[in-house]
Amino acid sequence: MPFVKGGAEALVRELVRQLEVHGCLVERVSVPFKWYPKQELMAHAAAWRLLDLSESCGRPIDLVIPTKFPTYCVRHPRKVTWLMHQYRAAYDLCGTEYADFDHREEDTAVRERIRDLDREMLGECAGVYTISRTTSDRLTRFNGVPSTPLYHPSPLAPRLRAGEYGEYFLSVGRLETVKRVELAISAMAYVPPPMRLLVAGEGTYRHGLEQRIEALGLGDRVSLLGAVDEATLIDLYAGARGVVFAPFDEDYGYVTLEAFEARKPVVTASDSGGVLEFVQDDVNGLVCPPDAAAIGACLADLAARPERAAALGEAGYDSTRAISWDGVVAALTASSARREESPVA
Repeated sequence: MPFVKGGAEALVRELVRQLEVHGCLVERVSVPFKWYPKQELMAHAAAWRLLDLSESCGRPIDLVIPTKFPTYCVRHPRKVTWLMHQYRAAYDLCGTEYADFDHREEDTAVRERIRDLDREMLGECAGVYTISRTTSDRLTRFNGVPSTPLYHPSPLAPRLRAGEYGEYFLSVGRLETVKRVELAISAMAYVPPPMRLLVAGEGTYRHGLEQRIEALGLGDRVSLLGAVDEATLIDLYAGARGVVFAPFDEDYGYVTLEAFEARKPVVTASDSGGVLEFVQDDVNGLVCPPDAAAIGACLADLAARPERAAALGEAGYDSTRAISWDGVVAALTASSARREESPVA
């Protein structure tokens, strides 16, 4: 999505790079996105449907790889979708505090149109892959569309490194309600000093988090760092005691893989979705109820026992080190030409 920098955009940039490494000529196609008012969702789907990417300037395009709603509405004889997620407000987030869709009549009408459209457009695809088992499960549950998960490493993976298990925990990600950074902040009330929490990321919920920090009297122990550059983020991972990542039903989450690459344990919640495809309780991290006191108890244990943090982090590194891009590229481009003269969009 243009003008946005997040995990989805990082994934697409890295996918383009990896396809180029494997000999493809690649162009990224993006269109601005508006989800408000809700009727605009169908207009944006229509905009993608008007795009015929079968060729450009008389030159055939061999393959199109859509990644999220509504990009898979594009017209092409060979669409192979690698789905990050659908428009979740119309699916699993509907009726929750994390979405503006509810079970009102007007919302239901738009929601059903989106679901019908997804079934039709994904049904056109030559192949449907997802980034995680969590996303595949949603696709089966809501749309009856089968898919295959393809795991991929974080773009930061080659540069991440282990360091000291310092006197701070790290939270990384957009400051949005669905990421539940407030759980990590509130958990610090149960963790004795001198341990601190550093929060790297920016988003619309920043003011709410600032209020939470002030209300808990944690101003000297919790720091909102805002957006940080990659070099700083790598240093933050390297020096952390552990990483707190407890979003609600996450699709995938680079944070888990990045923490493990830096040999740091991950503390997460039992309803954190894709995170649980990698974090095993008391093996490479700690899994607890989505409750500040429970998370705080886990953090307090790691604070008291740095040697346990090190052991869990080392196990995390071992558990995900085999994840690579080679299998992803091979699956997405199977039976398609991969010479430099063969474009991919």
